Amino acid sequence: MTPAAKAAYIAILIALSLILSYVEALIPLNFGVPGIKLGLANLVVLIGLFLLRPGEVLAISTARIFLAGFLFGNAASIIYSLAGGLASFAVMLLLIRFSHLSIMGVSIAGGVSHNVGQIIVAALAVENIKILYYLPALLIAGVLTGLLIGVIGGRVLPVVRRIVRRR
Repeated sequence: MTPAAKAAYIAILIALSLILSYVEALIPLNFGVPGIKLGLANLVVLIGLFLLRPGEVLAISTARIFLAGFLFGNAASIIYSLAGGLASFAVMLLLIRFSHLSIMGVSIAGGVSHNVGQIIVAALAVENIKILYYLPALLIAGVLTGLLIGVIGGRVLPVVRRIVRRR
């Protein structure tokens, strides 16, 4: 793939993840616990980790976090999303490289680590360790949303691999 084609491909993936972020912002879900989201944009990161170089996926994830934060959020949402996104990216990358977990297992670990990254930043921001009482609810949410994204990713990855091979 030429450098220009690679840049265009990455730009398309950033746009796709941004669209998924926007769609998620439009879905009025109330899980009973504030701040819990489905993590639809993480589907692009998950698939990307199986198909692209880590630096490319990190660029996609980071660009999406900043763009979505500027468009649909605020500075605080960018900080929390960045903490969760970087934690999730690192954990999923390590698991793909050094374990035999399925895409579903990798996604669940990514969902959980995303929430752990965010709660650590929240504890530092509010300077109160009691916010960690919120962690069990976030861990359950991370497992459930990670499972959902993993199931979707398991269905999408073979299709995307076929498309990429044709190019």
